[in-house]
Amino acid sequence: MYEKRAQRPPEMTAEDVVDLLRLLARHGLEVCVDGGWGVDALLGIQTRRHSDLDIAIPHRDVPRLRAVLDASGYTDVPRDDTRDCNFVLGDDRGHQLDVHSYTFDAEGRNVFGVDYPVESLRGAGSINGYPVKTITPEWMVRFHSGYALDDDDYRDVVALCDKFGIALPDEYKALAAGRVTP
Repeated sequence: MYEKRAQRPPEMTAEDVVDLLRLLARHGLEVCVDGGWGVDALLGIQTRRHSDLDIAIPHRDVPRLRAVLDASGYTDVPRDDTRDCNFVLGDDRGHQLDVHSYTFDAEGRNVFGVDYPVESLRGAGSINGYPVKTITPEWMVRFHSGYALDDDDYRDVVALCDKFGIALPDEYKALAAGRVTP
């Protein structure tokens, strides 16, 4: 009798991330790591489990990215917030890539896609010792505001502020005031 297996929640381990980033690099695709893995890359250590890998990539490279990932078994993951410049690709092993694309004009102004300032894409970190481009620490902190914050956001921002000497944003100070620390 056929038994349907429970679908496991998606996860991107550090090894999965490095393998995927190496694949993209072999195909000449330069990406900037964003999101939770971007935080961990800046910190130089994995601090928690990640369900996906967020990347920023020039929009002109999206067709090539899709072709490379299609050949590796990735397909679109339907979501309510899917747009040409923001979509998720996943494979049957539970790996998910959250793609954020952008286009800058000759003066470095963002003219299409996810509204990254050009200076935000100049960070550097490492995942399992593998060097990666990241969102800068200052912009990573800025990007973690203006929405309903959760415990991961709090831990990420506090860790970044501590490591890089960044002032804790007011909304996090207010959140911290209501926290009980162990």
